[in-house]
Amino acid sequence: MRYMNLGRSGFRASRVALGVMRIDQKSREEARTIVETAMNAGVDFFDTADCYHAGASSRALGQALKDLSVDRDSVGIQTKFGIFRNPDSDQITRYDFSKDHLLKALDEELVNLQTDHVDFVLLHRPDTLVDLDDLAEAFNELQSSGKVRHFGVSNVNPMQVELLQSAVSQRLEVNQLQFGLGHTGMVDQEIHVNMGDDPSLDHDGGLLAYSRLKSMTIQAWSPFQTGYFDGVFLDNPRYPELNAELDKLAKQHGVSKSAIAVAWILRHPAGIQVLLGSMNPERITQMAAGADVDLTAQEWYDLYLSAGHDLP
Repeated sequence: MRYMNLGRSGFRASRVALGVMRIDQKSREEARTIVETAMNAGVDFFDTADCYHAGASSRALGQALKDLSVDRDSVGIQTKFGIFRNPDSDQITRYDFSKDHLLKALDEELVNLQTDHVDFVLLHRPDTLVDLDDLAEAFNELQSSGKVRHFGVSNVNPMQVELLQSAVSQRLEVNQLQFGLGHTGMVDQEIHVNMGDDPSLDHDGGLLAYSRLKSMTIQAWSPFQTGYFDGVFLDNPRYPELNAELDKLAKQHGVSKSAIAVAWILRHPAGIQVLLGSMNPERITQMAAGADVDLTAQEWYDLYLSAGHDLP
């Protein structure tokens, strides 16, 4: 496993992390095995959110770390807040960056995770009704209390980052975004500059270049999904050329196809951290191995082209 600095925070973490959104579906023993397997593979950073199954995912992660007697200072724990789910329907009814909501949500997460602090907290999705002064007060209180060490955002575009950063004194270190061979919009628009085709459309305000300029770490979620939860591309008959290329490179590098898909993300010089979502211990081990694979530039482009993209 290789390690990296997250943003300019000075906090070092594994380049492959584990997202635990679906760990609530596992038994206590299964959750323990999942976390232990990830750590044995070199993963030392875990991502969750307060809205994942009413906190059940965070509770399962916290219990697993406790059951494994993990030294709190040996791992990074990150959560996300700012999404409000109706407790009766479990439906998202608003985004909420108000001070009262954020402070309450973070306190509940600390209980869920059985810790007195999180290393990072991210604003989960943009709240267009955000009161910037109220948000700044919330961040200041979370930092001064020691409950949060570092801050970031998720699914936020550059101008939204600028707006939020104008209000808060804490540096926004990371931005969690969907990215992978099945979701390449950030790369497509960089390649198709000055073109009139669909890939040239910039939906996100130059996120990739912006993140590099700001030394802001992108955390890639759902790295194996196509579109927005349209299914994984691995072993999917709809993507024969991509799977053939993944298989070829996997054999050459002596790893799994999933490891090559991870290595493709990590090959980009933006310094991206990959968030795995698998709850299968064997697959976690296979995927994490991608952190130690060095793809050439040609191999990177061959994968990109095999995924159905073109070079103008």
